[in-house]
Amino acid sequence: MIRSTLFIVTACLACTDMVAQTKTWSLRECCDYAVSHNISIRQKENQQRQQELRLSTARNSRLPDLSGSVGQNFSFGRGLTAENTYTNTNTSSTSFSLGTSVPLFTGFQIPNQIKLNRLNLEAATADLEKAKNDIRTQVAQAYVQILYDKEMADVAHRQIAIDSGQVARLQALVDNGKASEAQLSQQRATMANSQLTATQADNNLQLALLALTQLLELPTPDGFDVVRPSVSTLLSPQTSTVGDDGGIVPSPDQIYAEAVGIKPEVQSAQLAVTAAERSIDIAKAANYPTLSLNGGLGSNYYKTSGFQADGFAKQIKNNFSQYIGLNLSVPIFNRFQTRNNIRLAEIDRENQQLQLDNTKKVLYKEIQQVYYNTIGAQQKLNSSLQAAQSSKDAFTLTEAKYENGKANITEFNEAKNNYLKAESDLVQARYELLYQQALIQFYRGQELNF
Repeated sequence: MIRSTLFIVTACLACTDMVAQTKTWSLRECCDYAVSHNISIRQKENQQRQQELRLSTARNSRLPDLSGSVGQNFSFGRGLTAENTYTNTNTSSTSFSLGTSVPLFTGFQIPNQIKLNRLNLEAATADLEKAKNDIRTQVAQAYVQILYDKEMADVAHRQIAIDSGQVARLQALVDNGKASEAQLSQQRATMANSQLTATQADNNLQLALLALTQLLELPTPDGFDVVRPSVSTLLSPQTSTVGDDGGIVPSPDQIYAEAVGIKPEVQSAQLAVTAAERSIDIAKAANYPTLSLNGGLGSNYYKTSGFQADGFAKQIKNNFSQYIGLNLSVPIFNRFQTRNNIRLAEIDRENQQLQLDNTKKVLYKEIQQVYYNTIGAQQKLNSSLQAAQSSKDAFTLTEAKYENGKANITEFNEAKNNYLKAESDLVQARYELLYQQALIQFYRGQELNF
């Protein structure tokens, strides 16, 4: 009884472990996990936090500072006395001070520095989102590659099943003396080639799984799998129309008009232009005078050998002093440093504007490429559907002729290979169209998903 119970418990644990070891991931789960664990994204997050601290430092520069100091001095040797004579004396002094200063006017440098750091923080946030979008795109591409390799593996294994059935049929004919061993050997060679193709397809699938798990920063692809989209998701010509004349996919100009306002790389480049303008204002601040308010407290204690001195507490009390004042600094000439700094800042603004223009052009080119890739994928899908159906009909007819002895194995293999290629092209066209259409929606601000 105890052994039976232990066996049941062990079996249940083993089943639970097998279920736990296999997990199918959706595209959204893959994207979310990659965003959370990618090292480059975590570095971008640290850069964002650094910009937050720089903004805090700029804001706090308006506050008064406070510093304290304590000094102890000793002097030895000959020195001038109160009687205007020199004598060998030892003197010690102790000083205490506490000072503060408040910037009243800095040529608008502080407010412009705050604006600059705020813009840098917004740019860092946009760069972080751009990095997330990049990893999402890479994950989606790797995800589609897995789906494609899965379909290719299924096609290859279906071919093995066809060849295996033909080997079994010929074996029965050979046993009955109605077919030759040569025919059987040829069919077995065909099946071996199909098995080799299936092995290669399985290896490609394993490599695709490895590539995605590496993007996700997973330690191993063991137990990793992805969710296949439903058949209805793999669009057909009847449900997808592409073009500028009212189709599902809008024109590149329409997509660009939506993307330019939401893509983080464009926002980051625009913020860089505005930040460069703030840098010009900061450089110009050096032309203005600066005004600060200063104040402090202090006291001293003195003791000279050979002379009577008051006690420490009494001297500290009697020598206690306070001060407050204004400090105005007017720039007159600094070897053209301010002028050159302003010109450098203006050149940087021009470069940032050029970078913004280039970013927009690159975005438009990417949208054009995705748009025409989608058109090509749709056309390829239309042709592949027709070719796959025709190849399937031709293979079915040739298979029937081959089984009835009206076609040889060469004709059978040629029809089967054409059918295999047509199915491969159809699978590739379906997933290519699925990926390209997902990219278009992604440029329009939607999540990558299918």
